[in-house]
Amino acid sequence: MNPLIEELTWRGLVHNIMPGTEEQLNKEMTSGYVGFDPTADSLHVGSLVPIFLLVHLQRHGHRPIALVGGATGFIGDPTGKAAERSLLDEETLNKYVAGIKAQLSRFLDFDTNNGNSALLVNNYDWMKNFSFIDFARNVGKHITVNYMMAKDSVKSRLSSESNVGMSFTEFTYQLIQGYDYLHLYKELGAKLQMGGSDQWGNITTGTELIRRTVQGEAFAFTCPLTTKADGTKFGKSEGGENIWLDKKRTSPYKFYQFWLNQADADAERYIKIYTFLEKEAIDDLIERHRQEPHLRELQRKLATEITILVHGVEELRKAEKASQVLFGKSTSEDLKELDGETFLSVFEGVPQAAVAKTDLEAGLDIVAVLADKTGFLKSNSEARRELKANAISVNKEKIGEDFVLTTENLIADKYVLLQKGKKNYFILIVE
Repeated sequence: MNPLIEELTWRGLVHNIMPGTEEQLNKEMTSGYVGFDPTADSLHVGSLVPIFLLVHLQRHGHRPIALVGGATGFIGDPTGKAAERSLLDEETLNKYVAGIKAQLSRFLDFDTNNGNSALLVNNYDWMKNFSFIDFARNVGKHITVNYMMAKDSVKSRLSSESNVGMSFTEFTYQLIQGYDYLHLYKELGAKLQMGGSDQWGNITTGTELIRRTVQGEAFAFTCPLTTKADGTKFGKSEGGENIWLDKKRTSPYKFYQFWLNQADADAERYIKIYTFLEKEAIDDLIERHRQEPHLRELQRKLATEITILVHGVEELRKAEKASQVLFGKSTSEDLKELDGETFLSVFEGVPQAAVAKTDLEAGLDIVAVLADKTGFLKSNSEARRELKANAISVNKEKIGEDFVLTTENLIADKYVLLQKGKKNYFILIVE
Protein backbone atom coordinates (compact mmCIF):
# COMPACT_ATOMS: atom_id res chain seq x y z
CA MET A 1 0.00 0.00 0.00
CA ASN A 2 1.18 3.53 -0.76
CA PRO A 3 2.53 5.15 2.47
CA LEU A 4 0.18 8.14 2.19
CA ILE A 5 -2.89 5.95 1.64
CA GLU A 6 -1.74 3.64 4.43
CA GLU A 7 -1.57 6.54 6.88
CA LEU A 8 -4.89 8.01 5.77
CA THR A 9 -6.47 4.56 6.15
CA TRP A 10 -5.50 4.03 9.80
CA ARG A 11 -6.54 7.58 10.56
CA GLY A 12 -10.02 6.84 9.19
CA LEU A 13 -9.71 9.29 6.33
CA VAL A 14 -10.40 7.02 3.36
CA HIS A 15 -13.85 6.79 1.80
CA ASN A 16 -13.35 6.28 -1.93
CA ILE A 17 -10.29 6.04 -4.17
CA MET A 18 -10.33 5.98 -7.94
CA PRO A 19 -8.48 2.95 -9.34
CA GLY A 20 -4.88 3.81 -10.23
CA THR A 21 -4.51 6.53 -7.56
CA GLU A 22 -2.05 4.56 -5.44
CA GLU A 23 -0.01 3.63 -8.49
CA GLN A 24 0.18 7.33 -9.43
CA LEU A 25 1.32 8.29 -5.93
CA ASN A 26 3.96 5.55 -5.99
CA LYS A 27 5.22 6.55 -9.44
CA GLU A 28 6.13 10.20 -8.89
CA MET A 29 5.67 13.36 -6.85
CA THR A 30 2.04 14.14 -7.54
CA SER A 31 0.31 17.50 -7.47
CA GLY A 32 -3.06 17.22 -5.76
CA TYR A 33 -5.63 19.85 -4.92
CA VAL A 34 -8.62 20.59 -2.73
CA GLY A 35 -11.15 23.35 -3.41
CA PHE A 36 -12.55 25.69 -0.77
CA ASP A 37 -15.54 27.83 -1.71
CA PRO A 38 -15.66 31.15 0.21
CA THR A 39 -19.07 31.03 1.92
CA ALA A 40 -17.75 33.15 4.82
CA ASP A 41 -14.60 35.11 5.67
CA SER A 42 -13.40 32.15 7.73
CA LEU A 43 -13.26 28.39 7.42
CA HIS A 44 -14.74 26.32 10.24
CA VAL A 45 -13.80 22.98 11.82
CA GLY A 46 -15.72 21.18 9.08
CA SER A 47 -13.03 22.41 6.67
CA LEU A 48 -10.16 20.97 8.69
CA VAL A 49 -10.25 17.47 7.21
CA PRO A 50 -9.76 18.67 3.59
CA ILE A 51 -6.97 20.95 4.85
CA PHE A 52 -5.35 18.01 6.65
CA LEU A 53 -5.53 15.94 3.45
CA LEU A 54 -3.34 18.57 1.79
CA VAL A 55 -0.95 18.61 4.76
CA HIS A 56 -0.61 14.80 4.70
CA LEU A 57 -0.06 14.96 0.94
CA GLN A 58 2.80 17.42 1.43
CA ARG A 59 4.31 15.50 4.35
CA HIS A 60 4.54 12.44 2.11
CA GLY A 61 6.52 14.33 -0.51
CA HIS A 62 3.78 15.41 -2.90
CA ARG A 63 2.75 18.93 -3.90
CA PRO A 64 -0.46 20.36 -2.41
CA ILE A 65 -2.55 22.96 -4.23
CA ALA A 66 -5.21 24.85 -2.29
CA LEU A 67 -7.85 26.30 -4.58
CA VAL A 68 -9.99 29.15 -3.31
CA GLY A 69 -13.21 29.38 -5.28
CA GLY A 70 -13.39 33.03 -6.20
CA ALA A 71 -15.45 32.01 -9.26
CA THR A 72 -17.44 29.03 -7.95
CA GLY A 73 -18.16 31.07 -4.81
CA PHE A 74 -20.36 33.30 -6.97
CA ILE A 75 -22.63 30.32 -7.62
CA GLY A 76 -22.51 28.13 -4.52
CA ASP A 77 -22.12 24.35 -4.50
CA PRO A 78 -25.57 22.69 -4.54
CA THR A 79 -24.18 19.51 -2.97
CA GLY A 80 -26.09 18.67 0.19
CA LYS A 81 -28.24 21.80 -0.04
CA ALA A 82 -32.03 21.55 -0.02
CA ALA A 83 -32.46 25.02 -1.50
CA GLU A 84 -30.44 27.47 -3.54
CA ARG A 85 -28.11 29.79 -1.69
CA SER A 86 -28.22 33.56 -1.95
CA LEU A 87 -25.65 34.86 -4.42
CA LEU A 88 -22.75 36.89 -3.03
CA ASP A 89 -21.70 40.29 -4.36
CA GLU A 90 -18.11 40.79 -5.52
CA GLU A 91 -16.99 42.92 -2.56
CA THR A 92 -18.22 40.37 -0.03
CA LEU A 93 -16.72 37.49 -1.99
CA ASN A 94 -13.30 39.17 -2.19
CA LYS A 95 -13.37 39.66 1.58
CA TYR A 96 -14.18 35.99 2.08
CA VAL A 97 -11.43 34.87 -0.31
CA ALA A 98 -8.82 36.98 1.52
CA GLY A 99 -9.83 35.52 4.89
CA ILE A 100 -9.61 31.93 3.68
CA LYS A 101 -6.25 32.48 1.97
CA ALA A 102 -4.78 33.76 5.23
CA GLN A 103 -6.02 30.72 7.14
CA LEU A 104 -4.72 28.17 4.65
CA SER A 105 -1.27 29.73 4.94
CA ARG A 106 -1.12 28.58 8.58
CA PHE A 107 -1.19 24.91 7.64
CA LEU A 108 0.78 24.46 4.43
CA ASP A 109 4.45 25.09 3.66
CA PHE A 110 4.69 27.65 0.87
CA ASP A 111 8.51 27.93 0.99
CA THR A 112 9.54 27.95 -2.66
CA ASN A 113 12.95 26.50 -1.72
CA ASN A 114 11.24 23.18 -1.10
CA GLY A 115 10.64 20.91 -4.07
CA ASN A 116 7.04 20.30 -3.08
CA SER A 117 6.10 23.77 -1.85
CA ALA A 118 2.37 24.39 -1.64
CA LEU A 119 0.51 26.56 -4.12
CA LEU A 120 -2.51 28.77 -3.50
CA VAL A 121 -4.71 29.52 -6.51
CA ASN A 122 -8.02 31.29 -7.15
CA ASN A 123 -10.26 29.93 -9.92
CA TYR A 124 -11.56 33.45 -10.60
CA ASP A 125 -8.17 34.16 -12.19
CA TRP A 126 -8.85 31.78 -15.08
CA MET A 127 -12.65 32.02 -15.17
CA LYS A 128 -13.09 35.82 -15.21
CA ASN A 129 -12.33 36.21 -18.93
CA PHE A 130 -14.02 32.99 -20.03
CA SER A 131 -17.04 33.90 -22.17
CA PHE A 132 -20.23 31.90 -21.93
CA ILE A 133 -19.99 30.90 -25.59
CA ASP A 134 -16.40 29.67 -25.15
CA PHE A 135 -17.38 27.74 -22.05
CA ALA A 136 -20.36 26.13 -23.80
CA ARG A 137 -18.25 25.15 -26.84
CA ASN A 138 -15.03 24.10 -25.13
CA VAL A 139 -16.34 22.55 -21.94
CA GLY A 140 -20.09 21.96 -22.11
CA LYS A 141 -20.01 19.90 -25.32
CA HIS A 142 -17.79 17.25 -23.70
CA ILE A 143 -20.13 16.35 -20.83
CA THR A 144 -23.65 15.11 -21.55
CA VAL A 145 -26.72 16.23 -19.64
CA ASN A 146 -27.40 12.53 -18.93
CA TYR A 147 -24.02 12.28 -17.18
CA MET A 148 -24.70 15.40 -15.10
CA MET A 149 -28.24 14.32 -14.20
CA ALA A 150 -26.92 11.06 -12.77
CA LYS A 151 -24.97 12.88 -10.03
CA ASP A 152 -26.39 12.53 -6.52
CA SER A 153 -26.30 16.30 -5.92
CA VAL A 154 -28.63 16.77 -8.90
CA LYS A 155 -30.87 13.73 -8.35
CA SER A 156 -31.49 14.52 -4.69
CA ARG A 157 -32.58 18.08 -5.49
CA LEU A 158 -34.83 17.10 -8.40
CA SER A 159 -36.50 14.33 -6.41
CA SER A 160 -36.97 16.51 -3.33
CA GLU A 161 -40.50 16.64 -1.92
CA SER A 162 -40.07 20.40 -1.46
CA ASN A 163 -40.17 20.74 -5.27
CA VAL A 164 -37.62 23.57 -5.20
CA GLY A 165 -35.86 22.25 -8.29
CA MET A 166 -32.43 23.42 -9.40
CA SER A 167 -31.51 26.54 -11.33
CA PHE A 168 -29.31 26.39 -14.42
CA THR A 169 -26.74 28.32 -12.37
CA GLU A 170 -26.41 25.54 -9.81
CA PHE A 171 -26.66 22.84 -12.46
CA THR A 172 -23.51 24.19 -14.13
CA TYR A 173 -21.52 24.11 -10.87
CA GLN A 174 -20.12 20.64 -11.48
CA LEU A 175 -18.99 21.69 -14.96
CA ILE A 176 -17.12 24.70 -13.58
CA GLN A 177 -15.49 22.57 -10.87
CA GLY A 178 -14.66 20.03 -13.57
CA TYR A 179 -13.03 22.75 -15.65
CA ASP A 180 -10.95 23.80 -12.62
CA TYR A 181 -9.46 20.30 -12.60
CA LEU A 182 -8.81 20.43 -16.34
CA HIS A 183 -7.11 23.83 -16.02
CA LEU A 184 -4.91 22.72 -13.11
CA TYR A 185 -4.09 19.49 -14.95
CA LYS A 186 -2.89 21.38 -18.03
CA GLU A 187 -1.23 24.35 -16.31
CA LEU A 188 0.17 22.85 -13.08
CA GLY A 189 0.21 19.14 -13.76
CA ALA A 190 -2.40 18.35 -11.08
CA LYS A 191 -3.37 14.68 -11.29
CA LEU A 192 -5.30 14.26 -8.06
CA GLN A 193 -8.31 16.03 -6.60
CA MET A 194 -9.37 15.33 -3.01
CA GLY A 195 -12.38 16.28 -0.91
CA GLY A 196 -15.21 15.06 1.28
CA SER A 197 -17.30 12.06 0.25
CA ASP A 198 -20.10 14.38 -0.85
CA GLN A 199 -17.75 15.80 -3.51
CA TRP A 200 -17.20 12.53 -5.37
CA GLY A 201 -19.65 13.47 -8.14
CA ASN A 202 -18.09 16.89 -8.75
CA ILE A 203 -14.55 15.48 -8.64
CA THR A 204 -15.22 12.65 -11.08
CA THR A 205 -16.79 15.13 -13.51
CA GLY A 206 -13.33 16.70 -13.61
CA THR A 207 -11.55 13.41 -14.26
CA GLU A 208 -14.06 12.64 -17.02
CA LEU A 209 -13.56 16.07 -18.60
CA ILE A 210 -9.78 15.56 -18.61
CA ARG A 211 -10.20 12.14 -20.22
CA ARG A 212 -12.56 13.42 -22.92
CA THR A 213 -10.76 16.66 -23.82
CA VAL A 214 -7.04 15.89 -23.62
CA GLN A 215 -7.14 12.10 -23.20
CA GLY A 216 -5.35 12.55 -19.86
CA GLU A 217 -5.45 10.35 -16.80
CA ALA A 218 -6.44 12.02 -13.53
CA PHE A 219 -7.48 10.61 -10.17
CA ALA A 220 -9.87 11.18 -7.30
CA PHE A 221 -9.83 10.57 -3.55
CA THR A 222 -12.48 11.32 -0.94
CA CYS A 223 -12.63 11.10 2.84
CA PRO A 224 -15.68 10.40 5.03
CA LEU A 225 -17.70 13.32 6.33
CA THR A 226 -17.06 13.63 10.07
CA THR A 227 -19.98 12.85 12.34
CA LYS A 228 -20.41 12.26 16.05
CA ALA A 229 -20.77 8.74 17.47
CA ASP A 230 -24.52 9.31 17.77
CA GLY A 231 -24.73 10.13 14.05
CA THR A 232 -25.38 13.86 14.49
CA LYS A 233 -23.50 16.55 12.59
CA PHE A 234 -20.02 17.45 13.78
CA GLY A 235 -18.65 20.98 14.01
CA LYS A 236 -21.20 22.98 15.96
CA SER A 237 -21.37 24.06 19.59
CA GLU A 238 -24.15 22.88 21.89
CA GLY A 239 -25.93 26.12 21.02
CA GLY A 240 -25.85 25.22 17.33
CA GLU A 241 -23.16 27.74 16.34
CA ASN A 242 -20.36 26.94 13.90
CA ILE A 243 -16.91 26.53 15.43
CA TRP A 244 -14.80 28.83 13.25
CA LEU A 245 -11.04 28.94 12.71
CA ASP A 246 -11.00 32.74 12.97
CA LYS A 247 -10.60 33.75 16.61
CA LYS A 248 -12.77 36.82 16.03
CA ARG A 249 -15.68 34.48 15.30
CA THR A 250 -14.84 31.70 17.79
CA SER A 251 -12.42 32.60 20.56
CA PRO A 252 -9.44 30.27 21.17
CA TYR A 253 -10.95 29.54 24.60
CA LYS A 254 -14.25 28.39 23.05
CA PHE A 255 -12.35 26.49 20.38
CA TYR A 256 -10.29 24.70 23.04
CA GLN A 257 -13.40 23.91 25.10
CA PHE A 258 -15.16 22.49 22.04
CA TRP A 259 -12.53 19.79 21.68
CA LEU A 260 -12.15 19.29 25.43
CA ASN A 261 -15.86 18.48 25.72
CA GLN A 262 -15.95 15.70 23.13
CA ALA A 263 -17.38 12.35 24.20
CA ASP A 264 -14.94 9.47 24.74
CA ALA A 265 -15.99 7.55 21.62
CA ASP A 266 -15.65 10.66 19.46
CA ALA A 267 -12.31 11.66 20.98
CA GLU A 268 -10.84 8.27 20.04
CA ARG A 269 -11.66 8.94 16.37
CA TYR A 270 -10.88 12.64 16.36
CA ILE A 271 -7.39 12.22 17.86
CA LYS A 272 -6.48 10.29 14.67
CA ILE A 273 -8.18 12.70 12.29
CA TYR A 274 -7.36 16.10 13.78
CA THR A 275 -3.77 15.65 14.98
CA PHE A 276 -0.50 14.59 13.42
CA LEU A 277 0.53 12.36 16.33
CA GLU A 278 2.07 9.04 15.31
CA LYS A 279 0.02 5.84 15.45
CA GLU A 280 1.96 4.36 18.37
CA ALA A 281 1.51 7.52 20.46
CA ILE A 282 -2.22 7.61 19.70
CA ASP A 283 -2.74 3.91 20.48
CA ASP A 284 -0.93 4.36 23.80
CA LEU A 285 -2.97 7.46 24.61
CA ILE A 286 -6.26 5.68 23.85
CA GLU A 287 -5.29 2.71 26.01
CA ARG A 288 -4.38 4.95 28.95
CA HIS A 289 -7.64 6.82 28.54
CA ARG A 290 -9.66 3.60 28.58
CA GLN A 291 -7.97 2.66 31.86
CA GLU A 292 -8.66 6.04 33.48
CA PRO A 293 -11.34 7.85 31.45
CA HIS A 294 -12.15 10.23 34.30
CA LEU A 295 -8.79 11.95 33.77
CA ARG A 296 -9.90 12.91 30.22
CA GLU A 297 -6.29 12.75 29.06
CA LEU A 298 -7.42 11.96 25.52
CA GLN A 299 -9.63 15.04 25.25
CA ARG A 300 -6.94 17.29 26.76
CA LYS A 301 -4.34 16.07 24.26
CA LEU A 302 -6.78 16.48 21.36
CA ALA A 303 -7.71 20.01 22.46
CA THR A 304 -4.05 20.93 22.97
CA GLU A 305 -2.81 19.67 19.60
CA ILE A 306 -5.58 21.15 17.47
CA THR A 307 -5.58 24.51 19.27
CA ILE A 308 -1.83 24.85 18.67
CA LEU A 309 -2.29 24.01 14.98
CA VAL A 310 -5.07 26.56 14.46
CA HIS A 311 -4.19 29.34 16.93
CA GLY A 312 -0.62 28.78 18.13
CA VAL A 313 1.01 28.04 21.48
CA GLU A 314 0.36 31.45 23.04
CA GLU A 315 -3.39 31.27 22.45
CA LEU A 316 -3.41 27.71 23.79
CA ARG A 317 -1.81 28.89 27.03
CA LYS A 318 -4.45 31.62 27.35
CA ALA A 319 -7.21 29.08 26.76
CA GLU A 320 -5.76 26.72 29.37
CA LYS A 321 -5.46 29.53 31.87
CA ALA A 322 -9.01 30.66 31.14
CA SER A 323 -10.28 27.10 31.65
CA GLN A 324 -8.52 26.99 35.01
CA VAL A 325 -10.14 30.29 35.96
CA LEU A 326 -13.62 28.98 35.33
CA PHE A 327 -13.26 25.39 36.48
CA GLY A 328 -10.30 25.36 38.85
CA LYS A 329 -9.12 27.07 42.01
CA SER A 330 -7.99 30.35 40.51
CA THR A 331 -6.95 33.58 42.19
CA SER A 332 -7.38 37.25 41.50
CA GLU A 333 -3.90 37.29 39.98
CA ASP A 334 -4.86 34.49 37.56
CA LEU A 335 -7.85 36.54 36.40
CA LYS A 336 -5.75 39.64 35.90
CA GLU A 337 -3.46 37.74 33.54
CA LEU A 338 -6.33 37.27 31.07
CA ASP A 339 -6.73 39.72 28.20
CA GLY A 340 -10.13 41.37 27.79
CA GLU A 341 -11.17 39.22 24.82
CA THR A 342 -10.47 35.95 26.64
CA PHE A 343 -12.10 37.19 29.84
CA LEU A 344 -15.35 38.06 28.03
CA SER A 345 -15.27 34.74 26.19
CA VAL A 346 -14.99 32.79 29.45
CA PHE A 347 -17.87 34.68 31.04
CA GLU A 348 -20.05 35.02 27.93
CA GLY A 349 -23.70 35.55 28.80
CA VAL A 350 -22.98 36.81 32.31
CA PRO A 351 -25.04 39.93 33.20
CA GLN A 352 -23.17 43.23 32.95
CA ALA A 353 -23.37 46.83 34.10
CA ALA A 354 -21.15 49.83 33.50
CA VAL A 355 -19.66 52.40 35.88
CA ALA A 356 -17.43 55.40 35.28
CA LYS A 357 -13.72 54.93 35.80
CA THR A 358 -13.61 58.16 37.76
CA ASP A 359 -15.85 56.52 40.38
CA LEU A 360 -13.34 53.73 40.84
CA GLU A 361 -10.46 56.18 41.07
CA ALA A 362 -12.15 57.72 44.09
CA GLY A 363 -13.08 54.29 45.48
CA LEU A 364 -16.51 52.64 45.47
CA ASP A 365 -18.25 51.15 48.50
CA ILE A 366 -18.89 47.46 47.76
CA VAL A 367 -22.48 47.59 49.07
CA ALA A 368 -23.31 50.30 46.54
CA VAL A 369 -21.56 48.33 43.80
CA LEU A 370 -23.55 45.16 44.51
CA ALA A 371 -26.94 46.88 44.69
CA ASP A 372 -27.46 50.45 43.47
CA LYS A 373 -24.67 50.61 40.87
CA THR A 374 -25.29 47.24 39.21
CA GLY A 375 -28.52 45.66 40.37
CA PHE A 376 -26.59 42.40 40.87
CA LEU A 377 -28.31 42.14 44.26
CA LYS A 378 -31.79 43.54 44.90
CA SER A 379 -31.02 45.88 47.79
CA ASN A 380 -28.36 47.24 50.13
CA SER A 381 -29.74 45.07 52.92
CA GLU A 382 -29.36 41.92 50.79
CA ALA A 383 -25.81 43.01 49.88
CA ARG A 384 -24.87 43.43 53.56
CA ARG A 385 -26.48 40.10 54.44
CA GLU A 386 -24.53 38.22 51.75
CA LEU A 387 -21.30 40.00 52.68
CA LYS A 388 -21.72 39.00 56.33
CA ALA A 389 -22.35 35.40 55.21
CA ASN A 390 -18.99 35.48 53.37
CA ALA A 391 -20.81 34.72 50.10
CA ILE A 392 -19.43 37.56 47.94
CA SER A 393 -16.22 37.50 45.92
CA VAL A 394 -14.50 40.13 43.81
CA ASN A 395 -12.27 38.63 41.14
CA LYS A 396 -12.55 35.20 42.83
CA GLU A 397 -11.47 36.46 46.27
CA LYS A 398 -13.84 36.68 49.26
CA ILE A 399 -14.48 40.18 50.61
CA GLY A 400 -16.26 41.82 53.56
CA GLU A 401 -18.48 44.87 54.14
CA ASP A 402 -15.53 47.23 54.49
CA PHE A 403 -14.18 46.43 51.00
CA VAL A 404 -13.64 49.40 48.67
CA LEU A 405 -13.44 48.81 44.91
CA THR A 406 -10.63 50.71 43.12
CA THR A 407 -8.82 50.69 39.79
CA GLU A 408 -6.35 48.20 41.29
CA ASN A 409 -9.08 45.58 41.01
CA LEU A 410 -9.44 45.93 37.24
CA ILE A 411 -8.96 42.97 34.88
CA ALA A 412 -7.51 43.98 31.51
CA ASP A 413 -7.85 47.59 32.72
CA LYS A 414 -11.61 47.42 32.20
CA TYR A 415 -13.48 44.64 34.03
CA VAL A 416 -14.34 43.47 37.54
CA LEU A 417 -15.83 40.04 38.23
CA LEU A 418 -18.44 39.97 40.97
CA GLN A 419 -19.63 36.63 42.34
CA LYS A 420 -22.25 35.36 44.79
CA GLY A 421 -21.78 31.78 45.91
CA LYS A 422 -20.30 29.35 43.40
CA LYS A 423 -22.23 30.03 40.20
CA ASN A 424 -23.76 33.53 40.22
CA TYR A 425 -21.50 35.92 38.30
CA PHE A 426 -21.76 39.55 37.29
CA ILE A 427 -19.37 41.66 35.22
CA LEU A 428 -18.69 45.31 36.03
CA ILE A 429 -17.49 47.20 32.96
CA VAL A 430 -15.47 50.29 33.76
CA GLU A 431 -15.64 53.00 31.10
